[in-house]
Amino acid sequence: MLLNLSDLSDESLQSQIIRLVRAKILAGDIDAHTSLPSIRNLARQNQVSVITVQRAYEGLIREGLIHSRRGKGFFVSDLHDRTKREMALERFLEKLDPLIDMAVDEGLSLEEVSQTILTYLREKESNGGKRV
Repeated sequence: MLLNLSDLSDESLQSQIIRLVRAKILAGDIDAHTSLPSIRNLARQNQVSVITVQRAYEGLIREGLIHSRRGKGFFVSDLHDRTKREMALERFLEKLDPLIDMAVDEGLSLEEVSQTILTYLREKESNGGKRV
């Protein structure tokens, strides 16, 4: 599983791995019970340390997205679609809240923030979901 990791990102490699694997699971790109690459294989494929992948897998286990079977490896947990959506929504709100607080702290009203978000979403929708 090749992941698009960047050494230039402010985000650590471990966090990037967690975010990218989480996204694949929550989007349904990786099915429940699917075997994930071993820690060593994922590290080799993405040219990162074994410790980085091990810690990323531990983070995904804590989130309940994957589980390990002794001697068998790591597998995607069986999550209902509703649970996946709830997890994705929760993560979205965690990221959105500080952005809204920052905008308000810098003098924008909640109405201005709301209108800006709606305008952005309309533009994104008209671009076929691509970045605006």
